[in-house]
Amino acid sequence: MEPSRPQLNEEAAIYIRNLIMAGELRPGTVVRPEQIAQATSMSATPAREALQSLRVEGFLELVPRRGFIVARLTGDDIRDLFTAHALISGEVAARAASRITTDQLNELEALHLEMLAASKRGQLEALEAKNHQFHREISLASGSRKILWVLGLTSRYIPRRFYSTIDGWPKATQDDHSALMDALRERDAEAARAAMIEHIQHAGELLADHFDVLASRAALLEHNAEAGVNGITGDSDITSDTDIAVESTDEPAAPTPVA
Repeated sequence: MEPSRPQLNEEAAIYIRNLIMAGELRPGTVVRPEQIAQATSMSATPAREALQSLRVEGFLELVPRRGFIVARLTGDDIRDLFTAHALISGEVAARAASRITTDQLNELEALHLEMLAASKRGQLEALEAKNHQFHREISLASGSRKILWVLGLTSRYIPRRFYSTIDGWPKATQDDHSALMDALRERDAEAARAAMIEHIQHAGELLADHFDVLASRAALLEHNAEAGVNGITGDSDITSDTDIAVESTDEPAAPTPVA
């Protein structure tokens, strides 16, 4: 039997968790280990163990004769997760403001300009990548290993992808990061804390609103199906009680704040 490596379990769990948190997998969707294994290029063993761990976390339910299905998740649940993440991220930003070196600040300045350029050109994938790197640099500048360990726990529930598809996120990133950069330049810890908390909560609100819209669409589709209305179409990712359709990703896990 192929040994199951913990990092593969977590890789699969992150992949599924991201899809759920972004609303790509709607409540009631059947998630099969074989499909996850294929999408993440791993064997079924770590994929199955990832499903079990997500069941413990409350993201999945195990239903007799059906298997694992996505559990109920609401916009308010997402807001709660982002609120917790924002509070810890704010502490990280405050410590970074007090300890950041000139070289680290220059690196953040460069990343900020690259994000502005990517947003202006409509290069949304690049914007997401630079955004993650930007937050990672702030985490490193904080010099707080134990706080970052706790941040890693909340980061597990914050998707790293899909933000570019959410209305308002690119502009929010520019505006919020500009305020954060101002605080870091001034090495103002409390201003950095406030800017980071507002930024994370803003991103969470945008994602929660997006999630609520998908939920409303799914409810409408279900209502129309029950009423026997024909000619209604919708995306498969918001139709409950369907099998998962996923694509592979090489995105690694990272215990850094993302928003």
